[in-house]
Amino acid sequence: MHSEMEVYLAADHNGFHLKNELAEFLRGRGYEVVDLGPHELDPLDDFPEAAADVAAAVLASKAKYARGILLCGSGQGVCMAANRYRGVRASLGYDEASVRSARNDDDANVLCLPARGLSLRKAQSLTITWLETAFAGASRFKRRIKQMDKLG
Repeated sequence: MHSEMEVYLAADHNGFHLKNELAEFLRGRGYEVVDLGPHELDPLDDFPEAAADVAAAVLASKAKYARGILLCGSGQGVCMAANRYRGVRASLGYDEASVRSARNDDDANVLCLPARGLSLRKAQSLTITWLETAFAGASRFKRRIKQMDKLG
């Protein structure tokens, strides 16, 4: 599945360093990673721009599996911004159960991580759990996703 998956990463200044470490980690595990930036630390950048870049990339991707990972201080801001895009199902990842459920039940295609207080080891664990959890595809889950896509 790694060869059929593109993983798009972006962050604001709070998640800049963790994003870079996570990108290197994922490449080392064989994932095709597209780092959408920033490529230089800018303490004045804004998280909605990072969310927009990842949302657009995930939605436009021709890969069989397109996934996005966003980081900001709390993870909340990028999650709210990414979910403004129809077809994006962004979820806040804070423990293994939450990321597993987001993929299994809701077919989340964007993972939002809280960079403040999250160790590299924990970010790696959450990301791998999320990437390697398949969508269960139950009819009730598909029905709910269709309902979400009709909102707003």
